Amino acid sequence: MSTIDTLKAALEASLTPSPTVISVGLAIVLLIPILLHFIFSAATPYTTLPSVLLIGPSGAGKTALLTLFERGPRHHNNDNNPNPAILSPVADTHTSQTPSTVELAVSTDSPHTTTYRTDLDATGATAKKFLLIDTPGHPKLRRHALAHLSSPSATITPSLTTRTTPSHTGTEPNSTSKSKLKALIFLVDAAALADTDSAALSSAAEYLYDVLLALQRRQQRRGGGSSRAPASVPVLVAANKLDLFTALPAALVRSQLEAELGRIRRARSKGLLDSGEADGEVVGAEEGEGWLGAVGGDKFSFKEMMEFDVEVEVLGGNVVGDGPGADKWWKWIGERI
Repeated sequence: MSTIDTLKAALEASLTPSPTVISVGLAIVLLIPILLHFIFSAATPYTTLPSVLLIGPSGAGKTALLTLFERGPRHHNNDNNPNPAILSPVADTHTSQTPSTVELAVSTDSPHTTTYRTDLDATGATAKKFLLIDTPGHPKLRRHALAHLSSPSATITPSLTTRTTPSHTGTEPNSTSKSKLKALIFLVDAAALADTDSAALSSAAEYLYDVLLALQRRQQRRGGGSSRAPASVPVLVAANKLDLFTALPAALVRSQLEAELGRIRRARSKGLLDSGEADGEVVGAEEGEGWLGAVGGDKFSFKEMMEFDVEVEVLGGNVVGDGPGADKWWKWIGERI
C-alpha cells in the first residue's frame, strides 16, 4: 500500500463515527483547555492590584494614617459634620521596623466626593481595590521604599498580610505577587518643620530629594532601553498635624521644602564637581547623576519635576485632632487609582 493510500485510509477512519474516534475527540476538546489554564495560571500572579506607597521621616504619622484609612476614626463629634474631629488616636501605633500593607477600596462612581469613612458595601458603590504600603522612616530602613522606585517597571512585592475592615474589604494578597505602583505619598510633620532649632526640615528634604531623584532616573532610563517611557508616579507631599497651632500651612511647607531641596542640590552638585576635579575630569554640576530637576536652575521648584513627568502636589491635613482631616489625601488617591 502506498503512502497516499495509507493517509487516505487513516483520514477515512478518523472521519468514520466510532466510539474510539468520539472518545479521542472529546479528550482533545476537554483536556487541552484545562491544561492551558493550569500552565498560564501557574506562570501568572493571581491578582495584580494597584498600589500607593506611603513614605516619609519617622514620626510623621504614616502608620497612624494607614490605620485611619483602614479602620476609620475612633471618635466623631457629629456624624453630620463633614469634617468631624478625631478626639483620640485612631489606634496605638509605634515606629515601624518593616513595611506594612493593607488592602483598601475607593469608589469609582464618585472619587471626587467619597471619603475613607464611606461604607462602600452599604451604599452599593462600585469600588476599586488598591494596596496602601507603609514603609519605615528611619534612615537605616529607607532602603525598603527606595528599592521600590529604582526599577523602571515600578512594581512592588507586598511583604505582609493584608488587614481588612467591613467598609474596605478584600482578600489577602499573595506574598509573591507584584503590584503596580500608581502613586506615592510623602508624609511630613508640618509642626516639626516649623521648629528652626531641629533638623526635621533638612532630614525630610534629604529623604524627599532621594525619592524624587529615584523617580527622575526611572523616567530617564526610558523603561530599560525601551522607546516607551514608564508610567509616571505622581507624588503627594502630605503636610500632617495641621491641627497643631505651631504647624506650617501647606503653602509654607511647600516653599520651605523647595528652598531646602535647592540647597541640597547645590551642595551635592558641588561635591560631584570637586570629585571630578580630584580625578582629573571635568564634571558639570548639571551633568552629575545627583542633579535634581531642570538643568542649570538656581532655585528649585516642584514644577521642574514635570520635565520628567513627575507631578508633585502639596496638601495639608491631619490624622488626629480638629482640622482639615485626611479627606483631601483620600480624594487625591481616588483620582489616581
